[in-house]
Amino acid sequence: MTEPALITRREGAVLILSNNNPAARNALTPGFYNGLTEALHKAACDPTVGAVVLTGEGGHFCSGGDLRQLIHRRELPIAERRLKLEGLHNLVRALRDCPKPVIMAVEGAAAGAGLSLALAGDMLVAAKNAQFSVAYVKVGLTPDGGATALLAEFVSRQVLTELCLTGERVSGERMQQLGVVNRLAEPGQALATALELARQVAAGPELATARIKHLCRLAPRNSLEQQLELEALYMPLSQETEESLEGITAFLEKRPADFTRLRQAR
Repeated sequence: MTEPALITRREGAVLILSNNNPAARNALTPGFYNGLTEALHKAACDPTVGAVVLTGEGGHFCSGGDLRQLIHRRELPIAERRLKLEGLHNLVRALRDCPKPVIMAVEGAAAGAGLSLALAGDMLVAAKNAQFSVAYVKVGLTPDGGATALLAEFVSRQVLTELCLTGERVSGERMQQLGVVNRLAEPGQALATALELARQVAAGPELATARIKHLCRLAPRNSLEQQLELEALYMPLSQETEESLEGITAFLEKRPADFTRLRQAR
């Protein structure tokens, strides 16, 4: 029986998705592309899912593209090569566009396109000894999966250029110093730490959470005027929701807000 490319399980309101190709350090496969994209779309429509955690089996997050497959792409017409690449890019888009918070739990390698996936989430938890690398230059390739755009949100042009031109491995500790990693974990504890964070955000208000995620995604690119306009769109909409009624009422009554009840009522 063939093992699934993506392992799915639930822990309360948290959906855990795990890359399952440990023999190749979780190199990307078509099954993983398709499975993860489908799981994200389903999570977006499921009110019982409050947050998503993406991780990898066998001690690695994702080592990027399978070079044994990539070496044959040179034989394809360039238009077909571009089409195959869009599978990765659509996956990055699905991660960024999912209205549920997506938290990455990184152990071991997050290299090449694996680094892109790690950065495409909303928050990132990494083991101290995790290894991140923009590894493309090592094999004569250029970055894809949005690696340069996603890294540029955190580091200077000089640091971005160094990481891309050297392909050097960067530890989880160093990535936290650069502002990329939200929380560091001891080796083997990245998933547990990510779950703790996921449970916290999963208990929040569903509609407001999705809108906050969108605001945070666009903030680095928008001008102040554009961001003020977007905030002016969302705040009046949020004021009429049952979520804000529960949140404000709970505050005034000096009790914890129960947003989970509203999710279950949908």
